[in-house]
Amino acid sequence: MNPDTTTSQPFPRVGMIGLGVMGHPMAVHSLRAAEERSSQLTVTARNRERVSDLVDTGANWASTPRRLAEQSDVIVLMLPDLPDVEQVLEGADGLLAGITMPTVIAIGSTSSPEGVRLIASMIGDRTAGLATVIDTPVSGGEDGAIAGTLSIMVGGAPDDFERARPALRAFGTPVLLGPLGSGQIAKACNQMIVASAVLALGEAIVIAERSGLDVRALLTLLSGGYAGSRVLETRLERFVNKDYSPSGVAKYMVKDLSFARAQATRTATVTPQLDLLFDQFSALVAEGFGDNDIAVTRAFVESHTP
Repeated sequence: MNPDTTTSQPFPRVGMIGLGVMGHPMAVHSLRAAEERSSQLTVTARNRERVSDLVDTGANWASTPRRLAEQSDVIVLMLPDLPDVEQVLEGADGLLAGITMPTVIAIGSTSSPEGVRLIASMIGDRTAGLATVIDTPVSGGEDGAIAGTLSIMVGGAPDDFERARPALRAFGTPVLLGPLGSGQIAKACNQMIVASAVLALGEAIVIAERSGLDVRALLTLLSGGYAGSRVLETRLERFVNKDYSPSGVAKYMVKDLSFARAQATRTATVTPQLDLLFDQFSALVAEGFGDNDIAVTRAFVESHTP
């Protein structure tokens, strides 16, 4: 195992855009790390009030993405998808207009590997090679973002990863998995497993409850055996209490699984379970459950009768 050298590396000036459920707690950790290492965090958002706590505790405020780029060595984009990334890149006040020195842009969106490669090529061309891209989707959910324990799946050039690694380390554990796009493939694989787990949990819970079992006692017991998982650990209370307030939004699973299916086609991989998961989550969204947390698989199963 390679030693972690991030504590001896200079901490880059970090810029962050996309300060929502995941990005905001990540920015809290980034600000703390930057202050400890005599560096800085710069943020921007459509509404300054949404990030006022970060600015009040030491983050720099940039009025536009361009201003943010002018003050950053590593830019972390925690945006939903590539169209959102393109929106902050373009225009007189966009990120690309502010790139004047070597900069690594870390795209945390869950998207297609090909899409990331295309946008990276465009960024390289438009900045004459000054800006480079790594893809950095994360796993661990809101809980992991708050705790600073995210698994960060990275694709890109080793040199770019090393430049960004101290910044990424503030959020959890970053691992370089291969060339650009590898992070997206890893996230697709991750989502296949998560989708399988939450759908299986939804079905098992309904069977158990309709059979007269104590659901909480069952899930607590199962968490200590082979059925135990991080998914069960973080969603146990939601499943038991039927708390479907969104954290990991169910409808995004359809997008994520579609990327997995595309990669399966490219690699000539037969995926009977993936195909079933895609169909079931597509149905879940079509039936109006998509804006809820992924624990809503329980309600989805309950809504169906033979």
